[in-house]
Amino acid sequence: MEKHNSENLIISIFLNIGIVVFEIVFGLISRSMALISDALHNITDIGSMILSWWGEKMSAWPSNDRKTYGYKRAEVIIAFTNGGILLAVTIFIIVEAIQRFFHPTDVAGLQMMIVAGVALAGNGIATYLLEKDAHKNLNLKSAWLHSLQDAIFSLAVIVGAGAIYFTGWNWIDPALSILISVFLLKEIYKIVIESFDMLLDSVPSDIDFAEVQKVLAEISEIKSLHDLHIWQTGSDNKYLSAHLKIAELNESERGVLLSKIQVLLQKKFQIRHSTLQMVSEKESKNIELECEHCN
Repeated sequence: MEKHNSENLIISIFLNIGIVVFEIVFGLISRSMALISDALHNITDIGSMILSWWGEKMSAWPSNDRKTYGYKRAEVIIAFTNGGILLAVTIFIIVEAIQRFFHPTDVAGLQMMIVAGVALAGNGIATYLLEKDAHKNLNLKSAWLHSLQDAIFSLAVIVGAGAIYFTGWNWIDPALSILISVFLLKEIYKIVIESFDMLLDSVPSDIDFAEVQKVLAEISEIKSLHDLHIWQTGSDNKYLSAHLKIAELNESERGVLLSKIQVLLQKKFQIRHSTLQMVSEKESKNIELECEHCN
C-alpha cells in the first residue's frame, strides 16, 4: 500500500470521528433529523474507511502456496461490503425522513446551519484527500464516495437550514434527506454491481467479450478458439485464458505467435496476464479434452 494512500485514509478517519461527535451533540440540541442522519452516516463511513485502509494493506500482501493470486480480491470484497453499507444507511435515512413528514418537529435552523458548515469543512477536506487516489481501484473509490456523500449531505443541510431559518418550513429538513439519498443511490448501485460482478468472475465492464473473440479469430495462425474466459481479481488485475486451435507451426513459430497474442491483449485490452493452450489441428485429433466450462 502506498504511504500517502494510507495517510490520507487515516486523516479522513479522524476527521469523520470529530464530525460524528459534533453532529450528534448539536443534532440533538437543534432537533435536526438531517444532522443526526448525517452523523449516523458518518459512523458507517468510519467503519468503511477502516475497512478500505485494511483492504489496501491486504492487497499488497504477496501470494503464497494457498493464495496463488495473492490478496488482490480483498479490494473487491471490501468495496462490495462498503457499497452494501452505503445502500442500507441510505434506505434507513429515506425511511426516517418519510416518517418525519407525518411527525414533524421544530428544527433550530441557525444551529443546524453552523454545525453543518463545520461538518462540510471536515468532509470537504477528507473528500479532497481521498479523491487523489479514487481512480486507482474500486476500494478507494468506495471510500471516496462515502466521503463525497457526506460532503454533499452537509452542503444540502446548510442550504436547508437557511431556508428553515427564514421561512420556518420544517418539512425542508426531511425533504433534503430524501432528495440527496435518491440522488446518490445511482452511484452506490454502480459500486455494488461492479464489485458483485468481480466476485462472480464476470468479464470486466470495460472489455467487450465479443470484440476479444473477433480480434483473436482474425489472427491468421488461429483456426478456432474456445473456452475463452476473461475476469479480474481487482481494478488493475485482468486475466484471460483460452484454448486455441492453430495452424501447423514449429516450436519457434509458436513462440512468436504466443508473444504476438500477449502483446495484442495487453495493448488493446490492458490484459497483462493470459494463459493460452495452443494445439495444432493434427494434435487436436489425438487429444480428447473434457471441458465443463467451455464456451
